[in-house]
Amino acid sequence: MEVMIRIRIGMEQAHYAGNLVDGAHMLKLFGDVATELLIHHDGDEGLFRAYDSVEFLAPVKAGDYIEAVGTITHVGKTSRKMSFEARKVIELTGNPDQASEARILEPAIVVCRATGTCVVPLDCQRANHE
Repeated sequence: MEVMIRIRIGMEQAHYAGNLVDGAHMLKLFGDVATELLIHHDGDEGLFRAYDSVEFLAPVKAGDYIEAVGTITHVGKTSRKMSFEARKVIELTGNPDQASEARILEPAIVVCRATGTCVVPLDCQRANHE
């Protein structure tokens, strides 16, 4: 199963010159995707234990639309290994303070990839597993 969320990055997330957004914002999106995956799989939000790898591959700016996707790649007794990818699918083509011109990116630009592990304690696993 794959879970996807899509959001528009607002000016409030821009922290650097050129309206750049910090990479930690992509990790926040991955955390939201992981939570949804765990709810689908276990009926519980679980806990994010650790990221095994994180790669920041392209800049993200205010006004960009980002799609964050994730999948569970391995299921242990309480652990759930996951992989994530964030893609820029729309970007502004002008000044984000003034312009409203934007373009759809085909193909989308991969801006971040990560793998990590979440944990759902046995007594919190409520869903039926196939």
